[in-house]
Amino acid sequence: MFKYREMTEADNEAVAALVRDNLKKFGLDIPGTVYFDAGLDRLSDFYGNDERRYFVVEDKDGRVIGGIGFARFEPMKDTAELQKLYLIDSAKGFGLGYELIGFIEDKMRDAGYKQSYLETHDNLQAAIHIYGKCGYKEIDRPKEVGHSAMNRFFLKTL
Repeated sequence: MFKYREMTEADNEAVAALVRDNLKKFGLDIPGTVYFDAGLDRLSDFYGNDERRYFVVEDKDGRVIGGIGFARFEPMKDTAELQKLYLIDSAKGFGLGYELIGFIEDKMRDAGYKQSYLETHDNLQAAIHIYGKCGYKEIDRPKEVGHSAMNRFFLKTL
């Protein structure tokens, strides 16, 4: 039903819109979130090597309906940061978030990572619920937080 594939340059606009639309809906279109990251409109330039990859999910018509990625989290040994898990509204509520997390954790393992770290925000309660169900444990705020507005932090052994 859904097709997973590595992000390409042609996906930049769709993924940036997906991220911004989701953040805006939850009141997170604020400084200190990925909403204002300079590279958001050119994500394919950042991802696409052994240490960082991003995948999109397409529906049966080839439309990008979601995405998820990872990148090395330098402050923690053998740790990848789960990044930018977003879905369009019509794709939510069917278990796709759980499926995407399992998918990206396999990709992290394949890349040699032993742990998955993530940052999120209180406003994203559905995401926090999913992370807990997927085995992520809340941790104290690391010194090296990528987005200063984030206020919840999780870690999982892969």
